[in-house]
Amino acid sequence: MKRTLLALSILLVFGCNQNEKKETLADEKIMTEPDGGKGDGAVSPAVVFAQNIENAHSKETWKTNKAVAFDIDLTFGGNPRFSGKITSLTNSTKIRIDKKDGVKLIYDGEEVFLCPKIAEEEGARFDMFTWQYFFALPFKLTDPGTNWELLKPQHIAGDSFNRAKLSFENQIGDSPKDWYIIYQEPETGFLHAAAYIVTFGTEKGKAEENPHAIVYKDYVVIDGVPFATTWTFHNWNEKDGIGEQIGQAKISNINFFNPEDELFSKPEDSKIIPPLSSNPQ
Repeated sequence: MKRTLLALSILLVFGCNQNEKKETLADEKIMTEPDGGKGDGAVSPAVVFAQNIENAHSKETWKTNKAVAFDIDLTFGGNPRFSGKITSLTNSTKIRIDKKDGVKLIYDGEEVFLCPKIAEEEGARFDMFTWQYFFALPFKLTDPGTNWELLKPQHIAGDSFNRAKLSFENQIGDSPKDWYIIYQEPETGFLHAAAYIVTFGTEKGKAEENPHAIVYKDYVVIDGVPFATTWTFHNWNEKDGIGEQIGQAKISNINFFNPEDELFSKPEDSKIIPPLSSNPQ
């Protein structure tokens, strides 16, 4: 499959939070070539791979913004799974979720709060961090505690995708045993896909029996930063690669803004959702 090279074209210009927001189609973005890890103090080729994706996604521009918000509608097996608005600081240290059913989740940097108290808490902590992480993934690839290993490229529909495996140091997040296999778009340099396992609440070996992949599509550029507005979820294995689609998310109303302090404060009528008491190995 050969992609037609197109210039970035203006799709939409409108005001949001009294700041002008510009959205453009992201059919093509020229990737800056890395130095290949040469020179004194050079990083490994695997880290250069990760940095290359971050650069293609304009990470430095992302970091100049204080907070970002977006709407998400997620379905699995044709059934609604999650719908609402997710807001976070761009450094991911605080997160807020406002579900369409009125349930709120707040991470204030220390605790996760669920509001109201009577809301179903099963899966709440998973929702708190998972969807925001998938959204912010292109900007978090070289966060502290990340480890990288280059893999062989994989061919999909006639294109060759460079890949590398991302894993984490102990004590990083709720599920440090998770891993991701990151695919890079060959022409744009954008994040194409991430195969992954979910070890939250289960053993790593068990999680590795059922890996999945998220494919990022329909990129637009918001204030200079590319975002995928469609995510598709698939079965995945190393031999066959990205397989049957099992779910989809639509991302909309992406905007950067400066939040009020109380946005991430503990809400009334809320309870704490603690981390799992132990992390399965």
